Amino acid sequence: MGKVYTFKDVADHKTAKDCWLIIHGKVYDVTKFLDVHPGGKDILLSVTGKDATLNFEGVEHTETARSKMEEFYVGDIDTTTLPSVVKNTSPNQAHYNQDKTTESIIKILQFLIPLVILGVAVGIRFYTK
Repeated sequence: MGKVYTFKDVADHKTAKDCWLIIHGKVYDVTKFLDVHPGGKDILLSVTGKDATLNFEGVEHTETARSKMEEFYVGDIDTTTLPSVVKNTSPNQAHYNQDKTTESIIKILQFLIPLVILGVAVGIRFYTK
């Protein structure tokens, strides 16, 4: 366990020259990683000074990437200092809602499957004549 930081401590490090973020209760200084991050530095900058756990988990990271994080570890977050609702997505990034997506797919399938069945039935009828 490293040094313990408050949320304000992390929030004070939110520039490209001083870039900290929180992932799973750990604080990382990713300033030196900005220019080599495979997704580009803008992704990291959009969550600088914030809890980036959902953003991090929303993208598949390799075990190598996860182990590389330890190079940037500076301490832990004092969870009592976190805002009651911490926004884990940047304002420009849409939040993925699994329930809504599943619901939309079901509605589309409920429409398309009867059409496919009808098309097959009509095709068979005309083909057998």
